Amino acid sequence: MVEREFYEVIKDALEKQFKARGADAHLEITADKRFSDRLKSRISDDIIFVFLKQASPDITGFVEEQYYPKFIVVEVKEDKIKLDDIYQLKKYADLFNAYFAFLISLEPVPEEIKRLFKSNVLLRSKLTSSYLQAFALARFDSANHEFVDWFEENPFENDVYWKR
Repeated sequence: MVEREFYEVIKDALEKQFKARGADAHLEITADKRFSDRLKSRISDDIIFVFLKQASPDITGFVEEQYYPKFIVVEVKEDKIKLDDIYQLKKYADLFNAYFAFLISLEPVPEEIKRLFKSNVLLRSKLTSSYLQAFALARFDSANHEFVDWFEENPFENDVYWKR
C-alpha cells in the first residue's frame, strides 16, 4: 500500500479525536495541492499559496475559534519517521501558523528520533514557536484505524491545548 491510501482514514480518525474534545475540526486532503474555498477563506495571507503550489501538507484544516481559526497541518508517512520529515512538517506549521501539527507514520516512531528529542532541548524549542502549540509524532495502526502511540505526548489528552 502507499501512504496516499491512508489519508482518508487518518483524516477521519483525527476528526474523531477533535470531536471527542468538543472541537469541530474541518480537515481536507491537500496533498494534491488543492484547497477548498472553505479552507482558502480562513487563510488570511494569500502569499502562502505561492509556496503551496510547490508542496503542501497531506492534510490541512482548522478548528474555528471565536476570533481566528486554529490551523491544523498533517504529514503522513508510510515508512519510519526521519528527521527531514519533522522539518517538512515544521515548514508547513510555520506557513500556516498552525496550532496543531501532526506527523503520522504507519511505523513506530524510531527510538533514535525519541532520544534526539529528549536530549536536544534546542532542537525541540526550534520546532515549536510561540504560536504553535501541539507538535506531535504518532503511529497509526492501519489494521484498526486508530492512533496507538504518540510522542512526546497525545495532545488530545492534555487539557492545556483545549483551553479557550
